[in-house]
Amino acid sequence: MLELVGIERETFYDMQADFEKFAAEMKRMLNRGADTDKRLGKWVDSKYICDTLQISPRTLQTFRDNGKLAYSKIDGKYFYKPEDVQAILTDVEDYKKDAIWRKRNKRDK
Repeated sequence: MLELVGIERETFYDMQADFEKFAAEMKRMLNRGADTDKRLGKWVDSKYICDTLQISPRTLQTFRDNGKLAYSKIDGKYFYKPEDVQAILTDVEDYKKDAIWRKRNKRDK
């Protein structure tokens, strides 16, 4: 069943202008998203970092939780900028040395 609704011409033109503004904003956001995709190509995921730095996912989580490593979470997956990972390399080495010391100390007790 078809129902017709009558509105004033001015109201129709106002709605049309609002829709055109909305459509233009959506196009602008889509274009911005294309730029974001290009930039995200330079980001790395958690698996890559764990494999490269030879750390566990839990250790990586600790760096995130402590605020030492900035990240973005997209659809439940974590991504990191390579320069942020570079900045924590000394922290990773210190963490590994501390873990070795704890193992030795625990073994000696």
